[in-house]
Amino acid sequence: MLFTSYEFVAFLFLVLVLYYVLPGKFQWQFLLFAGYLFYFAAGPTYLLYILTTTVTVWFAACRMEKVRERQTEYLKEHKDKLGKEEKKSYKAKMKSKLWRWLLLMLLFNLGILAVVKYSNFAIVNINRIISAAGGERTLSLRNLVLPMGISFYTFQALGYLIDVYRGTVKAEKNLFRFALFVSFFPQLVQGPISRFGDLSATLFKSHPFQARTVCFGLERVLWGYFKKLVIADRMLVGVNTIIGDTDTYRGAYVFVGMMFYALELYADFTGGIDITIGVAEAMGIRVTENFNRPFFSKSIKEYWRRWHITMGTWFTDYIFYPISVCRPMLKVSKFARAHFGEQIGKRVPVYLSSFAVWLATGIWHGAGWNFVAWGLGNWIIIMISQEFEPLYEKFHGRFRVEGKTPWKMFQILRTILLMSCLRMFDCYRDVPLTFRMFGSMFTRWDMSIFRDGSMYGLGLSGPDYMVLLAGTVLMIAVSCIQRKGKVREMIAEKPYPVRFVIWYGLFLAVLLLGAYGAGYDASQFIYNQF
Repeated sequence: MLFTSYEFVAFLFLVLVLYYVLPGKFQWQFLLFAGYLFYFAAGPTYLLYILTTTVTVWFAACRMEKVRERQTEYLKEHKDKLGKEEKKSYKAKMKSKLWRWLLLMLLFNLGILAVVKYSNFAIVNINRIISAAGGERTLSLRNLVLPMGISFYTFQALGYLIDVYRGTVKAEKNLFRFALFVSFFPQLVQGPISRFGDLSATLFKSHPFQARTVCFGLERVLWGYFKKLVIADRMLVGVNTIIGDTDTYRGAYVFVGMMFYALELYADFTGGIDITIGVAEAMGIRVTENFNRPFFSKSIKEYWRRWHITMGTWFTDYIFYPISVCRPMLKVSKFARAHFGEQIGKRVPVYLSSFAVWLATGIWHGAGWNFVAWGLGNWIIIMISQEFEPLYEKFHGRFRVEGKTPWKMFQILRTILLMSCLRMFDCYRDVPLTFRMFGSMFTRWDMSIFRDGSMYGLGLSGPDYMVLLAGTVLMIAVSCIQRKGKVREMIAEKPYPVRFVIWYGLFLAVLLLGAYGAGYDASQFIYNQF
């Protein structure tokens, strides 16, 4: 049941009506039912996977909480009898138990994710090794179903478990409440990856009907549909044409394709997140923001603080920091300091931890070497940028460009181009082909395609380009206005006729200008595959 399907619109209308008709104390139970109904509609067999993750993580978290409670009680009862070393030894013993539960659940649930998502990728590479070694027998590919949003709900559940292990949140004793946290239907499709402490603050509370809350939520949903249907799905036609015929569309076409894809991906992903947050907001539930105007970033590092924020913070909190301060890493750092100097020694933990993060980020996005190359490409650029920071500071001091508008525009444009180039790995899905197509921009560039009408051969007409231009300008304008506050609140202060024209006009734009196509079947959101 895609967000852009008629079925989802009907489903959402029914859910909102019943949600506010029911007494407040039953609202969260109803959302649990709605979440599983939504997931069942996507595929009945998918339920087995999400139920397995939910039950195993909930059980392990409860056991870990009991270990922690038993430790607190024991230390309280024997505080006058135990010496310092005895207390330390007992705490270490209890922490070991917690660690075993955590490790078991990480291996089990990440194992499920690895099997369903990466088995065929592993088999293909094993077969290549066998063939290279002269072997004749190869392994057969597995026809495994990939449950919708498995990466998102797995990471969300495991993030909760790690927080319980660390003691930053208490384990949820009610299985059904925890099940709702994992299966909250607006974020099942493509996130955000919520933290239990954040989402639970409003998820389980009763929410009386408030017209302003519902209207604000639905307004954001409408904005998400505009970005998805009017911009992303229309741009998809041109992107598919360019990447679908690599013999014809080279040189300047590659540049056009990568810029089209950057726009399509942004409109598609942020549009889906707008729908997610808007649906939750219409029910009085706060979901973490996942974007903060990423294309205004002045560096790749800043870009990743603004793009897919919940994923970035997940990898930072649960991979980067644990690896950078673990005992083996400290030993490696100490060795590097002793043999290669202080400067290199203190960089080693950062470089290796960042490498692990970006390798995991690439693999998380998909089972393919192109995603690995994409992740490591980000890592290389960020590391080089960090090394060049002293040179940047000297340059800024010498020419006094820091903070000036032309220099900011240059930095923003540079970031957009770098990210668009890296996203080519996502477009072409083949590493050697990606490099060939990238190289063709420098060897087969032909400016005539922008003058001779060739751009109309991409499946987009003159009116399509006009709609895309107007939609892009509107997106940029909204992003700029948001720097001063929420656009919806600004609109809410306007007289009713003005508000009506704005929102009814946007509704008509979605209805009349959406790229529905013949026999309309909404295109899947790009991040559904993750």
